[in-house]
Amino acid sequence: MLLQRIGNRGIRLGTLFDRAAARHPASPVILDHDLDIAPERGRRLTLTEVADLVDDFASRLWAAGIRPGEYVVVHKTDGFDISLLACAVARIGAIPALLSPKLDGGTVAELVRRVNRPYLVTDQAKLDGELPERVFELSERVLLTSGDHPRATPLAEFAGVRRVSPVRMAPDHPTLITHTSGTTGTPKLAVHTGFTFQARYRPQATVVFSAVRRREPVAIHVSFVHSRMFTAMPISVLQGHPLIILRDDDPESVGTLFAQCPPGLIEAHPNTFLRWEVLADDPREPLANVKYFSSTFDAIHPRTVHRLLGASRRRMPLFAQAYGQSEVGPIAARTYTRRRGAEADGRCVGSPFPGMTDVRVVSRDGNPPTKENPGYIEVRSDGRIVTYLGEHERWKKQVNDGWWRMGDLGYRTRWGCLHLLDREVDRIPGVDSTLEIEDKLFARLPELVEVIIVPDADRRPVPVVCTRDDKPLDPVAWQAATVGLPAMAEPVHWRLEDLPQTATTKIKRLELARLLTAGGDRA
Repeated sequence: MLLQRIGNRGIRLGTLFDRAAARHPASPVILDHDLDIAPERGRRLTLTEVADLVDDFASRLWAAGIRPGEYVVVHKTDGFDISLLACAVARIGAIPALLSPKLDGGTVAELVRRVNRPYLVTDQAKLDGELPERVFELSERVLLTSGDHPRATPLAEFAGVRRVSPVRMAPDHPTLITHTSGTTGTPKLAVHTGFTFQARYRPQATVVFSAVRRREPVAIHVSFVHSRMFTAMPISVLQGHPLIILRDDDPESVGTLFAQCPPGLIEAHPNTFLRWEVLADDPREPLANVKYFSSTFDAIHPRTVHRLLGASRRRMPLFAQAYGQSEVGPIAARTYTRRRGAEADGRCVGSPFPGMTDVRVVSRDGNPPTKENPGYIEVRSDGRIVTYLGEHERWKKQVNDGWWRMGDLGYRTRWGCLHLLDREVDRIPGVDSTLEIEDKLFARLPELVEVIIVPDADRRPVPVVCTRDDKPLDPVAWQAATVGLPAMAEPVHWRLEDLPQTATTKIKRLELARLLTAGGDRA
């Protein structure tokens, strides 16, 4: 798309913090946790110090034998240093492949195998815990960010090595590999180039630049291995925003940090915002300064939007909902205000970015796509990945003359607004939209903290509900809340922590349906 291509020299992750520090050397990066690779640095650094840390570990990785064009898998205990290590790997021209700390050891081993003998950067906790012994045979060399292991080399051994100059790679060269959510099976390895990342960065950077004053803090609670981190983070540091990085989404600790350093913009997963609804009633008013809430991962529930916007004391706070996917980045967006909240039309995910992205809805049966007969959503963007590593044929199956099949069902209104109804694989016969039903249940039952509708063995819709503090669901309130909704089975009460989740806290609906059939009630 034209506006994504003009002057696109690639995202240049390896020198990101150098360029940010050159513009805003003392701008702070505030953490809620210690970095495993440098705990002595503490939880408040400047951009200059972060740039030096990336340079230091890039030089250590070079000393360990890694060279341009080689693959480096990073799979370690959760922390912001995952993202910093990705920048360090890119700085020497190598290709980081980031695997979520939440993945089980068998899945990690399979993905390492697909990368074909990469270097593996991990830690003692992972090697002593989930990772199987075969990762050593599958890897060229295993490097440790912390701890010790007889078959691995600690990166601490390379402390103080001579610094090496950054390696400049062409914009079309792979710059990062992330994995898909794995909601329908083993995750796929998505290959991004510098060009594709810069293309998906632009629409978001334009919005933030116009919406938030430069010196307002930006808080990010995003999976450190997700592609979104590598657009949200550059936007913040290059524009000079103080950056707050959160690993923990516990409302109490988040409320304390936000009360001390009130953010003007928050980027987080939808389920994180759902958990933070309680902050709206926090007497410290940790959300009072927020001008802009942003979420790009999954459907956001109208109740959550209403609660968060109500907690802001800014004159006209906005909640931005972007529709996209790891493989293509953000495609369409819309904003909500206090006056026009998500309850006005929660299934509308907005319109494409002019000159940058495009959307079409393809009929499934030859008839025009409508709410009752939704079609396949296909999109175009220069931010699209170039392949699935080791599965290029699988990638090609989703491309149709430049259009990318999202795997979602929806329709467009006469005004061009895109409505998302369901994932293709989650469609239940006789139900227009499980997401719409879930929205309505959330709005009618304040005690719900999650509700997921999945099919049982007979393809009947079954609501799986989670309540605040795991309190029993009031059957009378439930009966009243379901008036006017499609017929469903009786609700099944589960604990929130028992729901199978991806790295970005999406619920694995197919896995949940399987577990429900096998195990029944978990509450």
